[in-house]
Amino acid sequence: MTQLKRYIIEREIPAIGQMSVTELCGAARASNQALEKIGPSIQWVHSYVAGDKTFCIYLADGEEAIRKHSEMSGIPVSAITEVPQVIDPLTANN
Repeated sequence: MTQLKRYIIEREIPAIGQMSVTELCGAARASNQALEKIGPSIQWVHSYVAGDKTFCIYLADGEEAIRKHSEMSGIPVSAITEVPQVIDPLTANN
């Protein structure tokens, strides 16, 4: 199996920050259905919803899987950025 890489996917979705939990549930359901069809080459970790954008953390074997997910779910992609390293406050202890 191919090693999955971490990505941040930026999505511009007008007024998403004002959507109800029910509306967000529908978007999450569409995403989950697409993920199930694509298989293990992509995983959704979580998303941050703010204003007119979401910032989604995914694990995937490449950008192609992310674009396929976008097409199948109907959820747009504005930018895809690979994240090769993660740091946090505990990094200072190394």
